[in-house]
Amino acid sequence: MHKHIILNALRTLREQKPLVVNITNYVVMNNTANALLAIGASPIMAHSRQEMAEMMSFAGALVINIGTLDSDWIERMAFAIEQANHHQKVVVLDPVGCGASTLRTQTSRRFAELAERLIIRGNASEIIALAGESSQSKGVDAMDSSSAAIQAAVTLMETFDASVVVSGKTDFIVNTPFIQQEKNILALDNGHPMMPQVTGMGCSLSALTGAFAAIGETSGLAAAAVFGVAGEIAAEQAKGPGSLQLAILDVLYTLDEATLAQRLKLTAIDTSDRIIG
Repeated sequence: MHKHIILNALRTLREQKPLVVNITNYVVMNNTANALLAIGASPIMAHSRQEMAEMMSFAGALVINIGTLDSDWIERMAFAIEQANHHQKVVVLDPVGCGASTLRTQTSRRFAELAERLIIRGNASEIIALAGESSQSKGVDAMDSSSAAIQAAVTLMETFDASVVVSGKTDFIVNTPFIQQEKNILALDNGHPMMPQVTGMGCSLSALTGAFAAIGETSGLAAAAVFGVAGEIAAEQAKGPGSLQLAILDVLYTLDEATLAQRLKLTAIDTSDRIIG
């Protein structure tokens, strides 16, 4: 069932070419826009409050990335989330560096509370900190393993009625429908250790999560699967982080359903006793 969700979502995204509004950080604007174009979506990097109500009336989803936040950006982001709520659009929140400073933590929690249709995509330390637990971070980099964040992800799912994607060596997808139907959390073991050596990999995944949400795949599963497989294939071609970044764009552009299905390393973790209770 889960593989079918992923493959169907990729096909639908390329057919519909959804528009994704991104309020994202200065470091990754180019990276994330190119990733969206490569997979078949249409990005717009909109930061003006004056046009946000109009933008969210016809966009498919909103991606909020707090990587280079300041007081002006925070209020613009909050307004954009309100407009997304008004138009019943999904908000993808990337709480970059949550736990590294009080400002980032408080802002992330404010946005999570504000969004009515929410997907949270972060590394383990960000997810743990957002849930109010003690995390280990170094700037915006995770020092916790993704598996250590599973309980925090479940807490966020329950608190904000959100889908949660925890990125790391293994990606975990924590989603209310999956848990209700099968008492499972999904684990993806694609990707490559070189990926964290390129800035904006997680940010690109958040942008893709917005693209898939715009066509109705709101679990975060399809985006994580596609990006993990793309990174794995790209690493086989790359000589280092520089060429990896270019190769990922090429693979996102050329990735077909057969290759995706063949490469996918997806397992379901029964959490009925250990986590969900």
